[in-house]
Amino acid sequence: MDALKYTQELVGFESTSCYSNVEVTDYVEAELKKLGFEIERLEYTDAKGVRKANVIGRRGFGPGGMAYFAHTDVVPADPWFTDEFGPFTPTIQGDKLYGRGSCDMKGSIACMLAAAKRYVDQDLKHPLYITCTADEEVGYHGAKNVAEHSQIYREMAAGEAHGIIGEPTMLEVVYAHKGTYGFQAISHGRAAHSSLDTGINANLAMIPFLVEMKKLYEECMTDPRWQNDEFNPPTNGWNIGINDKTAAVNITPPQSICTVYFRPMPGQEPDELVARAREAAEKCGIEFQFKCGGSPVYTDPNSTIVKEVLKIAGKDQAKTVSYGTDGSQFPEMKNLVVFGPGDIGQAHTHDEFIALEQLEQGTEKFAALIENWCC
Repeated sequence: MDALKYTQELVGFESTSCYSNVEVTDYVEAELKKLGFEIERLEYTDAKGVRKANVIGRRGFGPGGMAYFAHTDVVPADPWFTDEFGPFTPTIQGDKLYGRGSCDMKGSIACMLAAAKRYVDQDLKHPLYITCTADEEVGYHGAKNVAEHSQIYREMAAGEAHGIIGEPTMLEVVYAHKGTYGFQAISHGRAAHSSLDTGINANLAMIPFLVEMKKLYEECMTDPRWQNDEFNPPTNGWNIGINDKTAAVNITPPQSICTVYFRPMPGQEPDELVARAREAAEKCGIEFQFKCGGSPVYTDPNSTIVKEVLKIAGKDQAKTVSYGTDGSQFPEMKNLVVFGPGDIGQAHTHDEFIALEQLEQGTEKFAALIENWCC
């Protein structure tokens, strides 16, 4: 099974987001070239000075066609559930392939490569695009780079290609997902022994800000304006974290950091919530840093693309999910659904795996989509 072989080889590359994904991108690029794809490669250096790479492949020309999107980075694998094999040593046990990224989402990339391989000797009437990005797990930086700099991306968007975000959905069709917004507020103090009066406790300046964040949390949990019953849960989460990073209880904390992440839904105005939080920080005299803004994705569940993918998937109804994807950075793609092999419940787990059956079915479904939109 080609998809199994591809998955094993892809999982073998340790492409945790804090490290470079250049080697795994080199592999994907080489495989795409073998399949006759023209290649556009985009590289950049992340905020920590690590080199990252995106690869965009195109086979065929003209409007329409199919545009597949995936990411090659994975989350850390610490801890891992066994000492028998490591997280980057793909291992089959029973009907499962274990390894970090096997489900999220190198198994999906493998299925797409295997499906494309079936058409390597066939002329396509409409183009097939395959895009693999870096840094999806840490803020969609690779996808943003593609949206800003890729000529092929502009072509697929202008041609209204049928977009598939291949994240694990157990091959259920997803027509919408929530966005991802985040910010930090930081108060500054001065460290000292707590028995003295020379320190400044940064937490004291943070407390009034936290009171305002709790008010916003309660508003988001109760006001219908910030809710959407198409999703489960129907709220944006408004998750508040706090950390003063002191090493002992007898030190006055020199800093206090509040982190808020929330998941806006289609039709909402998340920038308003960010502006209100920023205003609260200014009133409290503390620093405010906006971290990320990934938009929700929404495609009409009665649209042609949703109906076509449902038919090929053998499903009756599309659904929504609460996690985000690279799709948040591709607003120019007017026809976009999330659809891929693997169970999102296995993503990021200490024993991540993908069922071998999902690799087989994923290849079949992706091949059917190529047949439908490209041939």
